[in-house]
Amino acid sequence: MSQKRRFPKSDIKIGFSQETLTLDMAQIIPLKLLTSHTKATDKYRQILASIKEVGVIEPPVVTHSTQGRNRYMLLDGHMRLEALRELGETEVICIVAEDDESFTYNKHVNRLSAIQEHKMILLAVERGVPEEKIAKALNLDVSSIVRRRNLLEGIAPEVAELLKDKLASVGIFPVLRKMKPVRQVEAAMLMCDAGNYSLSYARALLAATPKEQLINPENPKSVKGLTDEQMSRMETEMASLQREYRLIEENYGTDVLNLTLAKGYITSLLSNARIVRYLAQNHSQMLGEFQKVAEMKALVTER
Repeated sequence: MSQKRRFPKSDIKIGFSQETLTLDMAQIIPLKLLTSHTKATDKYRQILASIKEVGVIEPPVVTHSTQGRNRYMLLDGHMRLEALRELGETEVICIVAEDDESFTYNKHVNRLSAIQEHKMILLAVERGVPEEKIAKALNLDVSSIVRRRNLLEGIAPEVAELLKDKLASVGIFPVLRKMKPVRQVEAAMLMCDAGNYSLSYARALLAATPKEQLINPENPKSVKGLTDEQMSRMETEMASLQREYRLIEENYGTDVLNLTLAKGYITSLLSNARIVRYLAQNHSQMLGEFQKVAEMKALVTER
């Protein structure tokens, strides 16, 4: 028999029932079948390991089925349900949705960044959870947990702040660690501006880093696929690019202000019918450009 558990009452309108249900597996109708390929993925194995070690953290989402009063369609949690079956479970606690819009679930998942994962692991260790247990729950080896726990050692606090919510590769941090703090911040800012947090980009930034900005300048830089001559050329090009970038940043505010004033003045001019008529008769090309400026929706794009 299904067991019910009540949530605290609330005035907020929510899209699911305030009761959870403990359902028999046989009562749940999956909307899709998992293939053997899916069950062989790292994601499925990690879910399986997590459930085996700590249980189901996020209950599957179901909704009432038209196939019978005690039947439910599974909207979200197919991998969790399959993992439970594989572990020999016959019941599962579910959240009951008030509609059957499966696309509203699990489409806007905020995945953990490397730094957020680091903080969670650090907090778990501080609370006494053994690293072996964390490793089993995440389907990782203990050495991987240790690397994630020590992720920010040698990393400038400003870099941690810049990358705290970015889906950066864990591998970029050992690369950044080879740079001095000021250069680490420069590299992190370039990653944010480019929207590129890959290991290959971090290695390219390392290759373009002058020796005096390295933690160990006496150790030669070694970047796979690049010769010393190519790295030297990258250093020169990167220095030039950064000078241009700083110049743009210095003038950015002034340029936007001037453009705002110019747009307002041109809009005012074009509100005068006599001026528009004169420009149309004598300077039609100029009128077209003025109209483009006046019709601009935004002066700057999101940076």
